[in-house]
Amino acid sequence: MNERTQQLRSHAQSATTVIDGAAHRVLRNTYMLLSLCLGFSATVAAASVAFGLPNPGIIITLVGFYGMLWLINRNRDSGTGVLLLFAMTGFMGYTLGPILTHTLHMAHGAQTIMLALGGTAATFTALSAYALISKRDMSFMGGFLMVGMIVAILAGLAGLFLQIPALSLAVSAVVVLLMSGMILFETSNIIRGGETNYVMATLSLFVSIFNLFTSLLQLLGFASRD
Repeated sequence: MNERTQQLRSHAQSATTVIDGAAHRVLRNTYMLLSLCLGFSATVAAASVAFGLPNPGIIITLVGFYGMLWLINRNRDSGTGVLLLFAMTGFMGYTLGPILTHTLHMAHGAQTIMLALGGTAATFTALSAYALISKRDMSFMGGFLMVGMIVAILAGLAGLFLQIPALSLAVSAVVVLLMSGMILFETSNIIRGGETNYVMATLSLFVSIFNLFTSLLQLLGFASRD
C-alpha cells in the first residue's frame, strides 16, 4: 500500500513542477520581448493598411518567413537574433496589412477584426494562465502538433491554389486548435526548463498568436458575410 502511495506521489510530482530561477528569467524575458514584437508588428500592419501596401504574394511571403526563421535560429544566442526577430515580426505585420484592408472593406469588417483580436487575446491569456497555474507537462503534445501543422500547411496550400473555400475554412478551424495547443506546449516547455532560449520561445509564441489571429479572422469574416 505504501509502495502504491509513493508511485502516485511520484506521478503527481512528474506532472507538475516549480518554476526555478532560470526558467522564470526565460519566461519573463520571453513575455517582455513578445509584447515588444507584437506592438512593432501591429504598428507595421497599421502602416501597411494606411498606405495601402500591396500583398507581397505567396512566394515572397514563404521565402521571407522561412528565410528569416532560418536566420533567427542560426543567430539565436546573439543580439543579431533579436534584431532578426523584429525584422521577421515586422515583415509578418506587413503581410497582415492587405488582409486587414480586405476585411475592412467587408460588411462589419471593423467589428470582425476586433472580435478576432479579442478572441486571440482571450485565448492566449487563458491558455497561458492554465499552463502557469497547473504547471503540467505538455511535452506529449509535441508529435501530434508537428504532424498536425504539416497536414494543415499542405491542406492550406491545396485550398489556396485549388480555390476551395470550404477546405480553407476547415484548415482555419484546425489551425485555431493547433495554435492553441502550441501556446500550451511552448509555455509548458519554458516553465519546465525545456526551452532556455527566450528568442526562440518568443518566436514560437508570436507565430502561434499570429496564426491564431489570422485563422479567427478568416472564420469570423466568412461568418459575417451578408
